[in-house]
Amino acid sequence: MRRILLEICVETISDLDVALQGGADRIELCGALALGGLTPSAGLARLAVERAHADGKAIRAMVRPRDGDFAYDASALATAVAEGLALIDLGVDGLVFGAVRNGRLDLAILRSWTQAMRDRRADIGLTLHRAIDLTDDPVAAVDQAVELGFDRILTSGGAVKAAEALPVLAAMRDRAAGRIVIMPGSGIRAENARQTFEATGATEVHASASEEGDMSEARALAMGFALGRARRTSLAQVRALREALDA
Repeated sequence: MRRILLEICVETISDLDVALQGGADRIELCGALALGGLTPSAGLARLAVERAHADGKAIRAMVRPRDGDFAYDASALATAVAEGLALIDLGVDGLVFGAVRNGRLDLAILRSWTQAMRDRRADIGLTLHRAIDLTDDPVAAVDQAVELGFDRILTSGGAVKAAEALPVLAAMRDRAAGRIVIMPGSGIRAENARQTFEATGATEVHASASEEGDMSEARALAMGFALGRARRTSLAQVRALREALDA
């Protein structure tokens, strides 16, 4: 029986170490996970690539030049292209990106970005991230993702949590027909991993496996330097999810 691949998203080297120790098969590296993930810094990416590759694990990095929606103008696209190329040069195995406008994938932006990435490195892995969950029809968007050259889609099926949209995720898998990986994400935990797998036939899942950390220092909060109580990757959560998937 094929092992279900477990991708864990992290934003610090400490979290990355925990994810690897707990049994993650692949890392998604982000900055600012409290905002849904932004492009990580060059220094963080360099260290993360070294740690992941030393452990024999692949690492993909988020490319998201700002928070908010995924309707990008020319300047945001230029930033996303520059960030993606820099991350490729730092040795990441793949990139994670998405663009949506008016309920549909922004094909012009996505074509420009994916072509720039492939021109730099033809075999770079490309994940279409949860921007697809803002489209009016994520099932139909699967065909467009394939045409654009993405190799996987990270999605909650258009719902806040993947467990709330299992029929949509199954329909996306059926539409994919082996052409692209449909990777459920958002709210995946050990408690619902079996249900998600059985309902969707997923071969890969994505999770943060996090828990609340310490509250930021009061003055830092008052000065606007922190968003509140940070979340940190939990070794127990990663291990429990790995065990649930293996079972």
